[in-house]
Amino acid sequence: VQLVESGGGLVQAGDSLRLSCAASGLTFSGYTMGWFRRAPGKEREFVAHITWSGRTTYAADSVKGRFTISRDNAKNTVYLQMSSLKSEDTALYYCAASGIAAGAIRPDQYNYWGQATQVTVSS
Repeated sequence: VQLVESGGGLVQAGDSLRLSCAASGLTFSGYTMGWFRRAPGKEREFVAHITWSGRTTYAADSVKGRFTISRDNAKNTVYLQMSSLKSEDTALYYCAASGIAAGAIRPDQYNYWGQATQVTVSS
């Protein structure tokens, strides 16, 4: 199984960025997909997840209203659209796949992880 994130970079506060995660080696449409992030010196934290059908999404309070998760099962890809970025969004962003149907917000609920992409927001 491979999850490969892309789309990270250096942006200014208030900018937007879209992350992508391309999956291979698994039946993508059978997995809940999530995004997590780890800021320097902090624990990995949940950002958002989307169920296999794409009908149910959930985002952490810290990003609700600014970040949107979506998926394209035909392309085996999950996205994280980030807008109104803040300096506190600076982190390594990981995508992950979970066999749990819904409600997976803890890292231990995810089976597979990508290598992460760096997002840096300058203020």
